[in-house]
Amino acid sequence: MAFGTQDEPDEVMNEINMTPLVDVMLVLLIIFIITVPVMKHSVNIDLPRASSEPELAKPENILFSVTADGTYHWNEQQIGDAELPARLAAEAAKEPQPELHIRGDKAVRYERVAKAMSAAREAGVRKIGFITEPDSN
Repeated sequence: MAFGTQDEPDEVMNEINMTPLVDVMLVLLIIFIITVPVMKHSVNIDLPRASSEPELAKPENILFSVTADGTYHWNEQQIGDAELPARLAAEAAKEPQPELHIRGDKAVRYERVAKAMSAAREAGVRKIGFITEPDSN
C-alpha cells in the first residue's frame, strides 16, 4: 500500500452531489404546479365597505373655577350652589361626556372644592382634572 495514490476507496470526494438538489427542486415545482390553479379559483364575494377613521366629535371641556371667596364659576360665568348639581347632571348625560377641569384658588377652603367634586361624582361625571399654575422657582 502506497500513500498518496488516488485509487484508494477511502478518498474524500471534492465534488458537490447535485442529485438531492434536483430532487428537491422538482418536488417544489410539482407542488407549485398543483397549488397555483387552486388559488386562482376563489369564490367572488362582495364585501361591505367600512371607514376605519375615528369620529372627531370631541366635546368641549367645562372650565369650573372656585374663587378665593368660595364662589363657583361655570365657564367664567358665576353660578350658585343650588344650580351646580343640575348642570353637572346635564353634562354627565351627554355622549361623549365632556371633561370637567377644576381651577381652585389657593386661598379657597378645600371644603368648597371637595363639595364640587362630590357633586360631580354623584352626577356621574367620569373625567375630572385639575388646572394648576407651574411653579416659578
